[in-house]
Amino acid sequence: MKLVSFLPAAGDLSASGIFGIPRPRLGLVVGEDRILDFARADAAFSKLGMLDLLVRADKFLPRVLSLAGMASELPREAFHSEQTVTLLAPLPRPVSIRDGYAFRQHVETARRNRGLGMIPEFDRFPVFYFTNALAVVGPGELRVGRSRLDKLDFELEAFCVIGKTITNPTLAEADDAIIGYGVLNDFSARALQMEEMTLNLGPAKGKDFATGMGPWLVTKDELKDRLSPSPKGNVLHARMSAAVNHVQVSEGNVSQMSWTFAEIIQRAADGVRLEPGEVIGSGTVGTGCFLELNGSKITHDQWLKPGDIVSLTIDGLGTLTNTIVLDPAK
Repeated sequence: MKLVSFLPAAGDLSASGIFGIPRPRLGLVVGEDRILDFARADAAFSKLGMLDLLVRADKFLPRVLSLAGMASELPREAFHSEQTVTLLAPLPRPVSIRDGYAFRQHVETARRNRGLGMIPEFDRFPVFYFTNALAVVGPGELRVGRSRLDKLDFELEAFCVIGKTITNPTLAEADDAIIGYGVLNDFSARALQMEEMTLNLGPAKGKDFATGMGPWLVTKDELKDRLSPSPKGNVLHARMSAAVNHVQVSEGNVSQMSWTFAEIIQRAADGVRLEPGEVIGSGTVGTGCFLELNGSKITHDQWLKPGDIVSLTIDGLGTLTNTIVLDPAK
């Protein structure tokens, strides 16, 4: 299933929430361009969002599966055209976001471009950092302030979402806790990031303004042909690419992760509890950002600027497209 969070078209009175503020709706992509609105098909979903579904999966996931199975029998009023809605990030307000560092090619190249050798600790354990779970954006405009436009970069990544509570899991239990996958753009303000990283505490203001997620959350049942078992956990085989202004600049595959999602989750859940609605990012695939491409002379001092359109595509997971817009208020 391709699960989405969206806002219905303006003027749809059923979209109004408290004080008339639109309430994100939960739905399912059906066919090429139709979205099944769960709230229109089942009143039990009228006030539920994606996080509610994940937290109360025992109760509501069977109803979602039932609706998906009978989609062809539902009245047309239960559907929207994808062109008439506003797609949000599939999980607009995750419980947390941990972003990994799992692609060796990216790490090696980025370090080599700075005159550094490969760090041996990379092979000892997977690492991650926490980013701002309140700054998630979906497809559409990315409004940024001028200070973030100083060497603004994209990062081509995949993400998974935790659907079960786990602590100290085995690799099999970590894989079982994943409910689905999607496309992630870890937007980076490189000038800010380079300045603060000299203090050796990790990225902060260079990363906390936006994390792109979308266009939907693809559940594991739809990825059976792409997921294969390994001693390190499941491996997702899916081509990744990035285009800026419709020109491809990056290409890789999720299967190139040196650390699997299961291994990152196992590390993250070591001694702590992970809960439904937590997001785990893969880290950047090799060639998956301008920082790496510029340093390798593939691109030449190219960064994102207002008006640029950046599209990240992962086979089976969809395309996440954002347009960069200068916001003077930021």
